[in-house]
Amino acid sequence: MARGFALAGLLRVRGIVEDKAAGALAAAHRDENAARQRAAETARMLGEAGAVAPPDTAAFRASVAARMALSGLLTEAKADVVVAADRTVQRTGEWSEARQATRCVERLAERHDEEVRAEAAHAEQIVLDEVGVQQHRQNQKNQDQGSAPDAPPPADRPHDTLTGVPQ
Repeated sequence: MARGFALAGLLRVRGIVEDKAAGALAAAHRDENAARQRAAETARMLGEAGAVAPPDTAAFRASVAARMALSGLLTEAKADVVVAADRTVQRTGEWSEARQATRCVERLAERHDEEVRAEAAHAEQIVLDEVGVQQHRQNQKNQDQGSAPDAPPPADRPHDTLTGVPQ
């Protein structure tokens, strides 16, 4: 029976940590993309709210106030993009560390599997060698008793070349 990998539990835990880090990275990318879309939409709205000279002063003031509000929203949206990008960089680092830790244990598991296969091949070779030795001993015993079942037919008698049976 093959021996189990002693660090299999650690490998599972590292895999879970890596999966969690990958999920956090995906969420960070999603948040960053959403922040970029909000900033782009706010910039588009600010561009569309051009300075139109309305006929009265109240409308003009309202237009300026709307542009100022959109400008403030754009500043906030750009700050959100920076924060989201920083979070994505941080999550990328965390995932990278988790992946490295998992890969270390995976390499140990691969080495263990190679050793187990080598041990199994060695054990099989020992069995095959023993079978060969026993067969050789049996052939020697048969030859000592005067019968040689594996002996080729005498050269002076014709024989079938496929079966080795004398004709």
